[in-house]
Amino acid sequence: MADIAIIGAGTAGLTAAIYARRAGMETVVFEAEAYGGQIINTPEIENYPGLMNISGYEFATKLYEQATALGATLEFDKIVSIERNEDNTFTLKGGYGTSATCKAVIIATGAKNRPMGIADEEKLTGRGVSYCATCDGAFYKGKTVAVFGGGNTAVEDAIYLADICAKVYIIHRRDEFRAEKHLVDTLFSKENVERLTPYVVSALKSDRRLTGIEVTNKVDGTTKEIEVDGLFVAIGQIPRNEEFKDLIALEDGYVAAGEDCLTDQKGIFTAGDCRSKKVRQLTTAAADGATAALAACEYVRLSPV
Repeated sequence: MADIAIIGAGTAGLTAAIYARRAGMETVVFEAEAYGGQIINTPEIENYPGLMNISGYEFATKLYEQATALGATLEFDKIVSIERNEDNTFTLKGGYGTSATCKAVIIATGAKNRPMGIADEEKLTGRGVSYCATCDGAFYKGKTVAVFGGGNTAVEDAIYLADICAKVYIIHRRDEFRAEKHLVDTLFSKENVERLTPYVVSALKSDRRLTGIEVTNKVDGTTKEIEVDGLFVAIGQIPRNEEFKDLIALEDGYVAAGEDCLTDQKGIFTAGDCRSKKVRQLTTAAADGATAALAACEYVRLSPV
């Protein structure tokens, strides 16, 4: 039996594993996809204290190596249920047949990309529609693309694409961008970038692959079509907590928990982007991981199990 089971091997989950192992807890981390979470798709991290410049992949790999070197175990499976046992331990069950018992659980499932919710979006995903510029951008070298979104991710994607594509449109539903000012300034210093505000993507044009998009003005409702080879969507996140909605309290899909990372269920903690909070950054994910791990360690030590 593990002392602490962590669901999710992103920044929050791996940080929690590091702190749990340093406290001497038997720790297992479950990951449905690949360790590192969404940060592995970021080409450059420049706002993490103490690290002037590092790629997301390198950052995630160092976290993984540190956690496993300390003795944390990483298992690849999607946890689909958590059950509290009569002795107040927990049984976790995975979609690939995993069954594990532990004394405390940390939910660090993160979030996934929010879809646009328009016709043919799913059909054209991988055929011109993408949610990861660093993953798929190379396929559009010298071509025309659009980025839909106004936050840091969207602007970072557009900067990355502007360096390899002939033309980049950035589409945002507001006139002002939510991204950090220095990122916005960098983006619009590039001559091959054109802004379309306040617009949203309202339709996709295709001939087996994406050939263009329709955009609609949010103020006057007018539309226009733009020929593009690719569309990169970065309009927010959806928390990955659906499997736990009947177990713990959620707020708009996010785990209801404060800065102490305590859920409404004893023995279950949370960390990272899946938690209800205002700021979702790499530093806050790491902070959550440490906080949740220390709280879980205290719970295990005081638990009669």
